[in-house]
Amino acid sequence: MQPTETQMTIREMCDTFDVTPRTLRFYESKELLFPKRDGQKRLFTKRDRARLKLILRGKRFGFSLEEIRQLLDLYHVGDQQHTQMNRTLEIAHDRLNDLSVNATNSTVQSMICVSRSNGARKSSAP
Repeated sequence: MQPTETQMTIREMCDTFDVTPRTLRFYESKELLFPKRDGQKRLFTKRDRARLKLILRGKRFGFSLEEIRQLLDLYHVGDQQHTQMNRTLEIAHDRLNDLSVNATNSTVQSMICVSRSNGARKSSAP
């Protein structure tokens, strides 16, 4: 079996998606990617490339691998990906809320530090 336009070797996948072979093997071990095998050689299909693109996007957005797996599994529900899209939006909203809370907490902590610092300067002034 030779690599074709519809199949890519692990090296081609690494070059295309700027990931390491170890990353691809890890995603395969977690059953997120399913490359075909030709002896020791892994051949990635168009489906694997699409899945990897979604995995990387999900990771950048802060989705866990388990959340990504659940979303990828929803592709086959048979409702033209409506369930998959709705669940993705739910998780995305959760991530945005988490980021907002973290940003607010960080801002409050910074304000407390500045306030304490200013208070210390005032009390040590002659």
